[in-house]
Amino acid sequence: MKDEFFTKTVCDRCGKPLAGGRTMSFFNTDTICMECAEAERKRPDYGAAHAAEVAAVRRGDWNFKGVGL
Repeated sequence: MKDEFFTKTVCDRCGKPLAGGRTMSFFNTDTICMECAEAERKRPDYGAAHAAEVAAVRRGDWNFKGVGL
């Protein structure tokens, strides 16, 4: 399966163009714009989602699906 992260043109959350940058959500596998990433960082459960991602990578799970949104 081809990784679509770099070929997507619009944010999976808001539909805006990804021309200003992109990142992967810590909650799921959405490719999101920087505005949506900032909104995600303000969520009260962001710390737990970030910690779960870091723990998964340390275990060698490079395909962690996230904790859910």
